[in-house]
Amino acid sequence: MAMVNVFGGYGFVGSEYCNVAKGWIKNYRDNYQVRSADCVYFISTVDNYNVHVDSLLDINTNLVVLVKVLDEYRKYVKETGEKGTFNFVSSWFVYGKDSGFGEGSRGIPETESCDPKGFYSITKRCAEQLLMSYCETFDLNYRILRLANVLGKEDKKVSAKKNALQYLLGELKANRPVDLYDSGYFYRDYIDVRDCARAIDLCVRTGEQNSIYNIGNGTGIIFRDIIRYARDAMDSGSEIRTIEQKEFHKKVQSSRSFFMDNTKLRELGYRPEYSIQQTIDDIIYDTLTDKNN
Repeated sequence: MAMVNVFGGYGFVGSEYCNVAKGWIKNYRDNYQVRSADCVYFISTVDNYNVHVDSLLDINTNLVVLVKVLDEYRKYVKETGEKGTFNFVSSWFVYGKDSGFGEGSRGIPETESCDPKGFYSITKRCAEQLLMSYCETFDLNYRILRLANVLGKEDKKVSAKKNALQYLLGELKANRPVDLYDSGYFYRDYIDVRDCARAIDLCVRTGEQNSIYNIGNGTGIIFRDIIRYARDAMDSGSEIRTIEQKEFHKKVQSSRSFFMDNTKLRELGYRPEYSIQQTIDDIIYDTLTDKNN
C-alpha cells in the first residue's frame, strides 16, 4: 500500500487515525479530489437530532457527498489503473434501536440484519448500501467499518446528543446531578479513540476486501458502573438520578444493552491497549480537571 487518501481526516476519529497512519494524504473540507486508489472516508454527521434544525443535513452530508466522492474515485481508478479499496467508516447505529442482547449473550455480528431509526442512523445504513451497490456496479473494492462508541479527550463535539458519557463527565466535574435512563443499568461497547484508530489502520492494511468489520472491544460495559467510577475518581458530589427517556430518544435511539461481536477484527490481530478505566482517567485528568490542583 503506497498511500492512503483520507476524507474527513480533521475530525475526532479521523485525526487520530492520521496520527497513527502517518504520511497519508488528507483532504481539506469540501475537497473531493481523489489522489489514491486506497481511501478512508470519515465524512459524516454525528447524531440523530439534525432533523429538528435541517432535515436535509444528514441526507446531503452522508449520502450526496459520498456519491460525489465515489464518482471522483471511479474516475481516478479508471484513469490510473490503480487497484485499491474504498474504506467507509460507519457506525453501530446502523443495527437499529431494537438491536441488543441480554447480559452474557454474544455480541452482534456483522451479519446481523439492520433496521435503523432516525435520520443519522438511516442515512449511515443507506450509505453502506449505496457504497456496496456502486462498487459492485463498477467493479470496485470496498470495506465497511462500523465503529462502537468512541471515547477520547480530543472529542470537540461532546454533547448530551453525541458522546453522552463524556458530556456526563463534565456534569460530574461541576457537581451537577447526573440523569440516567433506566438508572444506567444497560451496557454499551466503548473503545478508546487510540485503539479505534489502530483497529481502522489494521483493517485498511490487512482486512478482507468487500467485507464489513465491527470496530469495538466486543465487551459490554455497564453504563452506571462507568459513571460511579468517574464520580469516585473526581470525588464528585453529583447525585445520580433516574429519568424517563424523552419521546424522540425512544423513537430513534437504542434503549437496550448493546455490544458488537469483534471476532473478525480480533482475527486480524487486534487487541485493545486501553481499558475503559484508563480512558476515563485520561479524559478526567487531562481534560476535565485543573491540573494545578
